[in-house]
Amino acid sequence: MAGLSFRGVSHAYGGVTALRDVDLDIGEAEIVCLVGPSGCGKTTALRLAAGLEELRDGRIGIGGVTVAGDGARVPPEARDIGLVFQDFALFPHMTVAENIGFGLRDGTAADRGRRIETLLDRVGLKGYGAKFPHMLSGGEQQRVALVRSLAPRPRVLLLDEPFSGLDVRLREEVRDRTLRILRDAGATALVVTHDAEEAMYMGDRIAVLQRGRLVQAGTPAEVYRRPASAFVAKFLGEVNWLHGIVREGRAASPIGDVAAGGLGEGERVDVLVRPEGLHLCDDPGAAGRGARVVGRHVLGHSSLVTLRLDDGNMLRARIAGQRTPPPGADVRIRFDAAAVFVFPCHRDAPGAPNA
Repeated sequence: MAGLSFRGVSHAYGGVTALRDVDLDIGEAEIVCLVGPSGCGKTTALRLAAGLEELRDGRIGIGGVTVAGDGARVPPEARDIGLVFQDFALFPHMTVAENIGFGLRDGTAADRGRRIETLLDRVGLKGYGAKFPHMLSGGEQQRVALVRSLAPRPRVLLLDEPFSGLDVRLREEVRDRTLRILRDAGATALVVTHDAEEAMYMGDRIAVLQRGRLVQAGTPAEVYRRPASAFVAKFLGEVNWLHGIVREGRAASPIGDVAAGGLGEGERVDVLVRPEGLHLCDDPGAAGRGARVVGRHVLGHSSLVTLRLDDGNMLRARIAGQRTPPPGADVRIRFDAAAVFVFPCHRDAPGAPNA
């Protein structure tokens, strides 16, 4: 049974379409990350699931029960959901314990108190119950917001950009802890984020929105390795964007001929290459295309090398470790076919030339 389901969900604001015919199932105890650029409809989907917006078209179900559409309109407080907002939305006049206990109704006061202490201990905030939100760091406030939403044991947890307000180092730490908490709780969760790396780290599956449409859903590995479009490939990670022409089932491109995936003879195509799919060799007699190193940046565990091909095209290659050819060196380039994607030529994806 799906913990949360969207069926034919469409929505608009003042004639501007935000979602178009979205179908998505989130299974029990599954974490799905909903990703896409700003304005693609991610937060609208979450707000519709929460009941904060009235559904225009389609149907939304929670635990197999229709909560919106087909004549149903269950109010937010009766949907058995937990919400974690981008700004945490803690009550400033309440203590940490009072914030967490706000949604608890069952059991005695002693039972509720024990649950609050158990949750605080689980997120490393034992003894923080008497503090007020302004006394906490951003990461501590985020953890309090998370356990407040989990305290009533909701059927579905909805998280809207939960880490965007944290600095990079703290974000990684809080994200790791949040993921452990969700796994331990067996939570069914929909996480809205614009950060593709975050989505791949957290999600059992990723659902990608583009202009209100769900364009691909699958495991992180499936979506990254087999993107359904140039848009998805670019959004999920850096690519070198080249062009080619299909000749006899192959796309002739600046890095060489690549499989055209059944595209028509003579068709102009976009050829996208992941930086990690490019391999360099300093042997002038080696196979591959010639290039010159024009820059390099050591990133710790890897290095990013900027290259200029003989025809003037610029590429970036990601090399494991820190040993790379110096600027000015002539190298040969080979590519990993699994890191090359060929699509009909379009110019509406992020990063495309003249987009």
